[in-house]
Amino acid sequence: MRRHLGKVMAGGAIAVAGTALMVAVTLPGTAGADENADGRPGQSQGDNAGQSRQGDPSRQGEQGQADDGEAGAGQDDGQRQGPADADVPPPAEIQAAPTEGEKGIGSDPLTDDELKQAERLASAGDLRRAARDVEGDRGPELLYTNLQEPDPNAPAGQANRMAEVVFYDYDQEATVTKTVDLGSGKVLDTVTTRGAQPPPSQGELAEAARLLIAHPLGRDLKKDFRHATGKNLTEPGQAELSGMIFRKDTTLKVPAVLKDCGKNRCLSVVFKVKNGPWIDTRANIVDLSARTVGRLG
Repeated sequence: MRRHLGKVMAGGAIAVAGTALMVAVTLPGTAGADENADGRPGQSQGDNAGQSRQGDPSRQGEQGQADDGEAGAGQDDGQRQGPADADVPPPAEIQAAPTEGEKGIGSDPLTDDELKQAERLASAGDLRRAARDVEGDRGPELLYTNLQEPDPNAPAGQANRMAEVVFYDYDQEATVTKTVDLGSGKVLDTVTTRGAQPPPSQGELAEAARLLIAHPLGRDLKKDFRHATGKNLTEPGQAELSGMIFRKDTTLKVPAVLKDCGKNRCLSVVFKVKNGPWIDTRANIVDLSARTVGRLG
């Protein structure tokens, strides 16, 4: 009987231990720590540790120091964190751009006044009377105006700012580059070259687009534009334009209307729907000099 009862008690203890293990596994960590197996509140390990320290007079001083240190740390954390809006930056302020002067200094970009002065001086005289722009009107086609690098051998502060103005003359099929001294208001140098093809201006891109839109080869372009926007393409301003110079290559088969590209000024113009896709028109070449349009095979 005693042996049998011992087996029963041992089996019950194992069952209770198994139940306690299962509770410890399935409950959250804090619940298992604060309650006994029968659900009654129990003492946490921290409380037991506190009682152990209280029972040992030699460790009471250590406990007080630790508690004071923890309290101090908590106060420091609170001071460091502060209110939630302490780290919010102040509202941004948009400052007005500084007023642009009439003249720049050193390597500053050309001011609006300097651009007007350089282009007026460079286009004056025989060039204005004899040259023709991309639309055939009197005067050369302005391509771009840049600040010329200052002379490194000139004394500091004594070198005038120089502008380089580049035109294309459609009457002579020539690039004309003029150097203007902005300090003295004189044209110092003029260089005319044929066969050179600088990058196109926005005016040239717009004229090439206008010719392509009006040409039968622009039919697919207008179809793609309508498909993308639901509107008819009638003028260059409806799209964003980019392009590049086209030269006839001896290894490239081109139609007869493009045979003079290189001597003539020819462009490959590309259209982009505003806030939309690109339309591939790279195969369409516009000869601005002859005002014809051809397509590469």
